[in-house]
Amino acid sequence: MKGYIEERAINIANYIIEENATVRQTAKKFGISKSTVHKDVTERLVQINPALAARARKVLDVNKSERHIRGGLATREKYLHQKGIV
Repeated sequence: MKGYIEERAINIANYIIEENATVRQTAKKFGISKSTVHKDVTERLVQINPALAARARKVLDVNKSERHIRGGLATREKYLHQKGIV
Protein backbone atom coordinates (compact mmCIF):
# COMPACT_ATOMS: atom_id res chain seq x y z
CA MET A 1 0.00 0.00 0.00
CA LYS A 2 2.82 2.38 0.82
CA GLY A 3 4.17 2.14 -2.74
CA TYR A 4 0.77 3.19 -4.07
CA ILE A 5 0.70 6.29 -1.88
CA GLU A 6 4.21 7.32 -2.93
CA GLU A 7 3.34 6.81 -6.60
CA ARG A 8 0.12 8.81 -6.15
CA ALA A 9 2.02 11.68 -4.51
CA ILE A 10 4.45 11.83 -7.45
CA ASN A 11 1.61 11.67 -10.00
CA ILE A 12 -0.26 14.42 -8.17
CA ALA A 13 2.79 16.69 -8.13
CA ASN A 14 3.46 16.11 -11.82
CA TYR A 15 -0.18 16.89 -12.65
CA ILE A 16 -0.11 20.10 -10.60
CA ILE A 17 3.08 21.26 -12.31
CA GLU A 18 2.09 20.29 -15.88
CA GLU A 19 -1.48 21.62 -15.72
CA ASN A 20 -0.86 24.51 -13.31
CA ALA A 21 -3.73 22.94 -11.39
CA THR A 22 -5.32 23.96 -8.13
CA VAL A 23 -5.79 21.62 -5.18
CA ARG A 24 -9.50 21.40 -6.00
CA GLN A 25 -8.88 20.52 -9.66
CA THR A 26 -6.29 17.92 -8.67
CA ALA A 27 -8.57 16.32 -6.10
CA LYS A 28 -11.35 16.02 -8.66
CA LYS A 29 -9.00 14.56 -11.30
CA PHE A 30 -7.63 11.87 -8.94
CA GLY A 31 -10.89 11.21 -7.08
CA ILE A 32 -9.48 12.09 -3.67
CA SER A 33 -10.11 14.81 -1.10
CA LYS A 34 -8.46 18.23 -1.12
CA SER A 35 -6.85 17.44 2.23
CA THR A 36 -5.28 14.28 0.77
CA VAL A 37 -3.83 16.29 -2.13
CA HIS A 38 -2.44 18.82 0.31
CA LYS A 39 -0.97 16.14 2.59
CA ASP A 40 0.58 14.26 -0.35
CA VAL A 41 2.32 17.39 -1.63
CA THR A 42 3.32 19.06 1.63
CA GLU A 43 4.25 16.04 3.76
CA ARG A 44 4.68 12.79 1.86
CA LEU A 45 6.32 14.12 -1.28
CA VAL A 46 8.89 16.13 0.68
CA GLN A 47 10.29 12.84 1.98
CA ILE A 48 10.11 11.07 -1.40
CA ASN A 49 11.32 13.78 -3.79
CA PRO A 50 12.06 17.18 -2.21
CA ALA A 51 12.81 18.90 -5.54
CA LEU A 52 9.51 17.81 -7.08
CA ALA A 53 7.69 18.81 -3.89
CA ALA A 54 9.21 22.30 -4.06
CA ARG A 55 8.13 22.75 -7.69
CA ALA A 56 4.57 21.63 -6.94
CA ARG A 57 4.45 23.80 -3.84
CA LYS A 58 5.48 26.81 -5.90
CA VAL A 59 2.50 26.31 -8.25
CA LEU A 60 0.13 25.84 -5.32
CA ASP A 61 1.42 28.98 -3.62
CA VAL A 62 0.78 31.03 -6.77
CA ASN A 63 -2.72 29.56 -7.05
CA LYS A 64 -3.39 30.36 -3.41
CA SER A 65 -2.25 33.95 -3.84
CA GLU A 66 -4.58 34.36 -6.84
CA ARG A 67 -7.67 32.60 -5.51
CA HIS A 68 -9.33 35.74 -4.18
CA ILE A 69 -9.18 37.18 -7.70
CA ARG A 70 -10.77 34.07 -9.25
CA GLY A 71 -13.46 34.13 -6.57
CA GLY A 72 -14.26 37.75 -7.31
CA LEU A 73 -14.49 37.07 -11.03
CA ALA A 74 -16.79 34.10 -10.43
CA THR A 75 -19.08 36.24 -8.28
CA ARG A 76 -19.11 38.97 -10.93
CA GLU A 77 -20.07 36.43 -13.60
CA LYS A 78 -22.84 35.07 -11.39
CA TYR A 79 -24.48 38.45 -10.97
CA LEU A 80 -24.04 39.41 -14.61
CA HIS A 81 -25.86 36.23 -15.60
CA GLN A 82 -28.65 36.93 -13.12
CA LYS A 83 -29.20 40.38 -14.60
CA GLY A 84 -29.16 38.94 -18.13
CA ILE A 85 -26.19 41.03 -19.24
CA VAL A 86 -24.09 38.07 -20.33
